[in-house]
Amino acid sequence: MLEFIIKRVLLLIPLLIGVSLVCFILVNLNPSDPAEVALRVNSSVSVTPEAIEATRIELGLNKPLYMQYFLWVQNIFQGDLGFSYETRKPVLDELITAMPTTFYLSIAALVLTIVLGLILGVLCAIYENSRFDKLIRTIVFTTSSMPSFWLSLLLIWAFSIHFNIFPSNGLENFSGIVLPAFALAVTHMSTFVRILRNSLIQIKNSLFVTYAKARGLSKYQILMHQIKNVINPFIVAINMSIPRLFAGTVVIENIFALPGFGRLSVHAIFARDFPIIQSYVLFVAVLFIVFNLFADIFLHLRDSRLRR
Repeated sequence: MLEFIIKRVLLLIPLLIGVSLVCFILVNLNPSDPAEVALRVNSSVSVTPEAIEATRIELGLNKPLYMQYFLWVQNIFQGDLGFSYETRKPVLDELITAMPTTFYLSIAALVLTIVLGLILGVLCAIYENSRFDKLIRTIVFTTSSMPSFWLSLLLIWAFSIHFNIFPSNGLENFSGIVLPAFALAVTHMSTFVRILRNSLIQIKNSLFVTYAKARGLSKYQILMHQIKNVINPFIVAINMSIPRLFAGTVVIENIFALPGFGRLSVHAIFARDFPIIQSYVLFVAVLFIVFNLFADIFLHLRDSRLRR
């Protein structure tokens, strides 16, 4: 097991290098001159050829591209993500300021996804092909097929404007997180319901279930044994949903006016604030890589057949 973990961690090195290269190249492929952009977003400075050249020297853009890349990577290891073109503040400080809102929203959506996905998936498997099963699957699949921005607008219209139950923006109190968290969780909830329902139905007539019935175990005990045998793909889906939930906050935070990581990145795109865009893309990519590693390690810890 230790050998497997070491191999997987070592494989992350070329993967992280590739991700950093892509992030760096994508930003540098932009036709706009970063030095000119940095000047234009700061209205107090006149944009002149001399000022642009001075800014290029200040930002290190006068150096060869490969040297810019190595300096950027070196600074990342030192916790320096550069400075925002718009606010002139360190990018790391901007991200740390926006992170709590995104973390709060992602955790709330994850809890909703796990709780509702687990309950609905199990109930749909127990009452297979019943009216309840068909109704839940219809609702879940219909809502999951909606774009998140459209679902968010429907939720605001229904629960904020029409019924006036939840606020439509801001996080002044706990109720403010309900609508954005639900809008973010719906798509992932559908995946969990499908995985759990189909897995439980497939093993319903397995030999270990028949043996458990022969031993006189209760329906609840048998159900717990079934869930233990199908929980692996559910846990993997949870691991991979965490970075997806984090990335999905881009749309949700802008619709519900939440001052989080996603809203900061969208504002940076419109302002052409390249250091923030670059840091956001890199951070989300690293999240996917790290949680994919966690999922692999978890599967090998739970399943001895994979270790063999």
